[in-house]
Amino acid sequence: MSIESKGVEQDCDCSDGTGAVEQIIQPRDRDLGGFSVRRVLPTARQKMVGPWIFFDHMGPATFSAGEGINVRPHPHINLATVTYLFEGEILHRDSLGSLQAIRPGDINLMVAGKGIVHSERERPEVTAQTHTLHGLQLWLALPERHEEIEPAFHHYPEADIPTVIVDEVPVRVMMGTAFGTTSPVKTFADTLYVEAHLQAGQCMTLPDAEERGVYVASGVVSIDDCHVPEHGMAILRSGPSVLRAEQESRIGIIGGETMSKRFIEWNFVSSRKERIEQAKEDWKQQRFPLVPGDEDEYIPLPE
Repeated sequence: MSIESKGVEQDCDCSDGTGAVEQIIQPRDRDLGGFSVRRVLPTARQKMVGPWIFFDHMGPATFSAGEGINVRPHPHINLATVTYLFEGEILHRDSLGSLQAIRPGDINLMVAGKGIVHSERERPEVTAQTHTLHGLQLWLALPERHEEIEPAFHHYPEADIPTVIVDEVPVRVMMGTAFGTTSPVKTFADTLYVEAHLQAGQCMTLPDAEERGVYVASGVVSIDDCHVPEHGMAILRSGPSVLRAEQESRIGIIGGETMSKRFIEWNFVSSRKERIEQAKEDWKQQRFPLVPGDEDEYIPLPE
């Protein structure tokens, strides 16, 4: 999805230096024409969590018939987008010729590499009726050795994503390895992405990683007695930590290895500022490839 808003607020009431929680990020809601998006990453104080450099929580939103998601073609470089839905459907098209409906539980991995263009719209039969959309969209910064690889598209249906039971809690290992289970989703660096659905009072030991964050998509949790509100992301120190659901909660756990510095501007991410400037000029001059089946529109470079 194209960046349309910036800025988050932070609440660091648990960052006394002794517990598992280093800080809590509370996103600022943005209304994009009746559709709420919460931007969690990046922030002024927390640029990345492992390789994850961008984190959006979309919705939940209900659209009337004739309305819905309609994101025109836009470019990316040196990153991979990861789209995951709780409800609804998005129709993905890209300049490789990919055409894929993304549905709840699927993992949609688009590797931009040296450059890709995509759009996010809806099938006409979805737009024609009242429908909902709720999900997460994240960006991975590709390691420097992979930044300029050939673009690629990978789609993993819900049935291919492994589920394990951890402390009686159902957990989906969406990327990387956790709880002795490895996801089939392609990674380029040490990457962690897990979803869990807890009932009130349930506890689970969190998987470790060099860097970690826990996002509360719904509900309220505590981590080693630190309160994490709905739509908050707790940035964790390394080491063992236990999460408890104060009410029924759905969480996402992200993390992985520490990456070198990245620059981010509009829809471009790179380890080199000059690469972003090149991508901006390439988009202005329409040197990126077109999206088959969606060639007539595009999002202009913000001035």
